[in-house]
Parts: sequence; structure tokens; C-alpha cells
Amino acid sequence: MLGEVAGLDDIEDLATTIGDAPVKRTPRKRIIPKKLNTQLKHEAPLAESVIPGTQSVFVKTWGCSHNNSDSEYMAGLLATYGYKITDDAMAADLWLLNSCTVKTPSEDGLRNSVESASKLGKKVVIAGCVSQGAPSTKFIEGLSVVGVQQIDRVVEVVEETFKGHSVRLFGQKKEGPKKLGGASLHLPKIRKNPLIEIIAINTGCLNQCTYCKTKHARGELGSYPIEEIVQRGVQSFAEGVREIWMTSEDTGAYGRDIGVSLPDLLYEFVKIIPEGCMLRLGMTNPPYILEHLEDMAIILNHPRVYSFLHLPVQAGSDQVLEDMKREYTSAEFCHVVDFLRSKVPGVTIATDVICGFPTETEEDFEETLRLIDKYRFPSLFINQFFPRPGTPAARMKKIPADQVKLRTKKASELFQSQFPYTAKLREVQQILVTEVATDKKHYVGHNKFYDQVLIPMKEEYLGQSLTVRIIETGKHYLKGEVITEGEKQAIPSTYSNPNQLAFSLNPQTMVQRIKKSTNIWNFLAVLLVGVLFQILYIAYRNNNR
Repeated sequence: MLGEVAGLDDIEDLATTIGDAPVKRTPRKRIIPKKLNTQLKHEAPLAESVIPGTQSVFVKTWGCSHNNSDSEYMAGLLATYGYKITDDAMAADLWLLNSCTVKTPSEDGLRNSVESASKLGKKVVIAGCVSQGAPSTKFIEGLSVVGVQQIDRVVEVVEETFKGHSVRLFGQKKEGPKKLGGASLHLPKIRKNPLIEIIAINTGCLNQCTYCKTKHARGELGSYPIEEIVQRGVQSFAEGVREIWMTSEDTGAYGRDIGVSLPDLLYEFVKIIPEGCMLRLGMTNPPYILEHLEDMAIILNHPRVYSFLHLPVQAGSDQVLEDMKREYTSAEFCHVVDFLRSKVPGVTIATDVICGFPTETEEDFEETLRLIDKYRFPSLFINQFFPRPGTPAARMKKIPADQVKLRTKKASELFQSQFPYTAKLREVQQILVTEVATDKKHYVGHNKFYDQVLIPMKEEYLGQSLTVRIIETGKHYLKGEVITEGEKQAIPSTYSNPNQLAFSLNPQTMVQRIKKSTNIWNFLAVLLVGVLFQILYIAYRNNNR
């Protein structure tokens, strides 16, 4: 299917590999594992002829963009030391598997890969949240593990694994008693997409959600200093990156452990975004964005920041939210959405819902459906409840599986019946082209609102900022035709930004603006301007047929 955000079915279900990149081998001092952080088990020793840094490594990742960033760092470190990073799992000498513990299917994927590697005689190193949160998991017994805050030591773990040792490095990065964000942001990287840099601004979270196991792995909140994040941004843009994703388990909680806030970071970061480049903010939970709404509206209106926010609601029922320990009410979530939609014209709010949480009644579920129907979210991730071992929700009495599946089906059918992009047909938009579509026949660009726009796959388009006219809309995507320089001249000069023109020509938006006018003369002026531009646009279209 064409669509979903960046071609994903679910933001937590990424499965990626990282391929070759030209690297330079640099000398490095031997690192001896610290006793407190290492469990060393000797297996059959290999011959002395094993030369570290000469083998090939296959990297596979499950989970969120934070996990993907960790994989890019680990691949960069290994490549710098001389290891060949390959997309060919069969040809690789070792598999580095970066795991996700959010859902059962992700963990099942890891288990299957471990079994496949064993049958093929491959060396294996496990990274990510499964091994960190549950290191005694049976199917990873005897395997080397690198902890989520120890990714800068992956070379050591891989080297020891090739020697026949089983090494496990856990532990937290600390400055005195204080937890840090993790390994340095200035480590070498092999980006999955050379045009996109993923910066993890913090790790861990402040929540205690009863269904979530990520806290077991990532722990309490640990934020990177503003200066380090900004420096990473400057370095990334200098290396040719056109789009930066800020990510973490909860970006809204950023800085609460170091005396700053997410707006503090963003006001500094936007200063270094070059023309033609964009910033995308990652997921934030409602409690930590409520006190920053005015600032967030200003930032999301910035021309080099996507007007997009991933804000998981999980349930429309206050009772279920309380049982989940989400620390907000349905009304508070609605307030955030309503405020941002009123202050950031056209903003895209993406959200998540969980169907079949153990305490969810039919009436609770109906409240979730009403929320979906009310807001018609362009991007909605619908998740069937999976009990995660070790979480409080796993001990609750489960709803029968057939009921959970039925609720998931109802929510999906309601979402699929909504077509929020229809009104954008024939709009003129500015997009940044950064990806290849899942159909491998189009490039993917994103407009100011992070809508996915498909355009013809011409090599010269990749990495460019283009003006397009929307010629087709679907459930999860827009399709555009690139406007030539000559055609741009015909666009009324009153609008320096084609997105502004498109926004003004949208009848629904015009009605909303009129309704918000408090003065009758403003009302008439807006109405007259709208009519005039509709006439000009129709005349322009007729002349260009």
C-alpha cells in the first residue's frame, strides 16, 4: 500500500538493514571490559589467526527511530575500525540484531533471526531493548549483548565475539550520580538514508505506563545538553543531510532532568537549520507538552520545521487512561489538539490507539471510536493489545482474543473510511524530497505538514526542494507533478510561499478563517480576497490547459 508515515505500517515496527559505505580505518586503543559491566563466558577458542576488523557484519533493526539511530552509530563505529557493513545476511560473518520490546511481534522477529543465524552458523550480537530489559531471556542465552547506553563499545563486543567469547556490556552513562543521555552524539555514523539524520535528544522517560516494557530497558529520563544536540545538527547539515528527526521515547519530557525544556532546545536549534532543510519532531506524550503549547505553536509555524506532531492518545476513555497510568485525561488530549489546530494552520497530528486493553469495556471503546471520528487523524496507528511480560497489564485479566480483534477491526474500518486529503487536490505545495516510495516507482517528498507526496522518480529530484501541484489524493498519500520555473511565474506574486497559496485556495480553510473573524469588516475583506483569488486561480488554470 502506498502510504502511512514514510511508508510505515506502524511507527514502532520498523525493520531495516544498513548497507555499505566507504569508510576509513583508524587506529584504536584496546578496550578492556570493566568488571562490573561485563559477564565473560569462554567458549571454544578460535585460532590465533583471527584478525579483528577484517570480517563482515549484517545489521538489522526493529523498533523506533531511536533504535535506528543507535544502529547507524554502531555501523559507523564498526566500519571505522575496518569491518565491512553488508546488506547480505547470508554473506555476513556476524549478525548485529538491534531489538525492540514494545510489542510481541517485534520480539518474535528477533527470536526468529537468532534461530536462523544459529542454523547458518553465524556469530550473533544482540543490542536494543529486549536484551537490556530482559537479559535472561532464554533464546539469547550465551549470546553477546551490548546495552542501549553502551553502543559506543560495540567494536569491543564484536571483536570478543569473533574470538569465541560471550560478552555482555550493560550499565548506564553517568556523570557522578546523574544519568546521561547515552553515548556521545559525535560518534561516526552510517546513515540508512544519507539525507536524513536521526538525533536522539534524550533516553528513557518519566512515565510508568502499565502496558509498556520500554522503561525496563531505557530507564529513567536522561537528556543530552542543548549544545551537544545543536553541534550534531551543524555537523549533519555540513555532511549533506537535508532533514533532521529529533527522537526519543518522549521528546516532550526533554530537559526536565537538566533544568531546560524542549522549547529551549528548539529555539536554539532552528537557528542552525539551513535554507531548504527541515526539522521533524518525534513523539511526545500529552502531559509534557501541555505547559508549552504557546511555544510549540510558534515552533511548529517556523518555515523550516514540519507542522507535524506525533501525540499518542492510546484511549478515549478516562478510566482506561487511568488504568494505563497515562497521566492525562481525554479532555486534556483534546485541548492540545484543538489548541495546535487553531494556532498552527493545517498542522498534522498523528496519534496511536490501543484496542483491547484488559480493563476496556465496550463503552470505553466507543469513546475511542468517537475520538477517531471527531478528529479524523491523517495518521493513526491502531495497535492490538499485547501483554508484555513483566508489566502490570500482563497480570490483568485479559479480554477474549476475538473481542480484541473485533475492536481492532472496527477502529481500522472507521479510520479507513476517512479521507482527509481529498480537499488538497489541485493545491500547489513546496516539498522536500528525501526518500524512495515503498512501490520503488516514486520518490517521496513531504510538504510543510509532513504529508507524503509521491512524485516521478527522477534522479535530479532527490534531496531537492520542489514546487508541485497535487494531481491525485489517496488515503495515505498525495501525488504531485513538479511545476517548472516558467509555471511558477504564473502563480500570483502576493504569495511568496506556494504552500500559502494552496492554503488560501482551500475552501474549507477559507470558511474556518471567516468563522474566526471577529470584526464584520474583516469578515467581508477576507471573503472578498478569497473570491478574487478563486477567480484568478480558475483563470490561471484555464489559460494553462
